[in-house]
Order: sequence, then structure tokens, then C-alpha cells
Amino acid sequence: MTPTLMPPPETAARPTTGERCDRCSAAAKVRILLADGAGDLVFCGHHANKYAEQLVKIAVDYVVDPEVTWRGSDMMSKN
Repeated sequence: MTPTLMPPPETAARPTTGERCDRCSAAAKVRILLADGAGDLVFCGHHANKYAEQLVKIAVDYVVDPEVTWRGSDMMSKN
């Protein structure tokens, strides 16, 4: 069998100062990296928590601003 080289998994980068929530245009605090290189989503703390249950189902990685507590963090660590 010939080994197959796989690219290293992508990791999510912290939202930058100028990025805005994909739902309400508030400052982005959480970045969700989607599977299969489909891109990423950024959310304010409010919307990240509101949609946490749905987001953990489609996320392969995430980064949360240190000043925000995202309830999806616990759900992701259990998967």
C-alpha cells in the first residue's frame, strides 16, 4: 500500500479588529472553521452563543476572543 500524504489540518485564527459578525455586524469575537475547506464564519459573542448548538455540528475548529465565553467550547471538547 502506498502512503497518502495529507495536508495539515487548518486551524482557525482569532477574529481581527475590523471583522464583523456575520449576523449583525457587531465586532467579531468567535471564528468557526468549517469542514472540507468550506471557509469560516465569524460571530459576535451574542450570536455565537445563540447558535452554539448548530455551530458545533459544522465546525472543525474554533477560536474565541479571551474576553468572551462561548458555550460551544464545552460541546466541541466532548465531540
